[in-house]
Amino acid sequence: MKPPRAVVLDLGKVLVDFDYHITARALAPHCAVTMDQLRRLLDQSRLLHRYECGELSTPDFFAAVKAASGFRGGLAEFGALFGDIFTPIAPMIDLHASLAARGVPTFAFSNTNELAVRHLRERFGFMGKFTGLVLSFEHGAMKPDARLYAALERTSGLRGMDLLYLDDRPENIAAALERGWRAVLHESPPASIAAVKQAGLPC
Repeated sequence: MKPPRAVVLDLGKVLVDFDYHITARALAPHCAVTMDQLRRLLDQSRLLHRYECGELSTPDFFAAVKAASGFRGGLAEFGALFGDIFTPIAPMIDLHASLAARGVPTFAFSNTNELAVRHLRERFGFMGKFTGLVLSFEHGAMKPDARLYAALERTSGLRGMDLLYLDDRPENIAAALERGWRAVLHESPPASIAAVKQAGLPC
């Protein structure tokens, strides 16, 4: 079997870890609600889902959070606190750097939002090393919606076994397998690195 022609990587829990408790803790002193209430408002909530689907613009999302929480600052201050939830997963970032250095096309494929991506671009150099990015808020769909997978195929110009995909969510992997992609459930950096090597890619 020929090696895949590109590697597709989820961002959250694959290249970077994230924790909305960090955001809730940082925002709480500036709000009229408790840290737990903030976490419920933001962490995988319906409001966040609408933002990451592109149903809400960043100003609209901020206005909704401000109205629900009593946040006393402006959008710039909110954005800095909201986006600062990421910690690097060093072995996976090194894997991505190695693939990129060897000329293997790589694509970020993520359910995310504008503020998070702005923070990632500012803090993490690996964001500039992708061949392309397919992000939910820019396409009006979230994984495992088939529309986002089709957007990745259009962006990469590839499909089926030419794509090797790493993601930590079983439902996202299942959707990729249905399209004929090679897909690996990310459970640990050593296992994912081994899977990339087993596929025949230099890393």
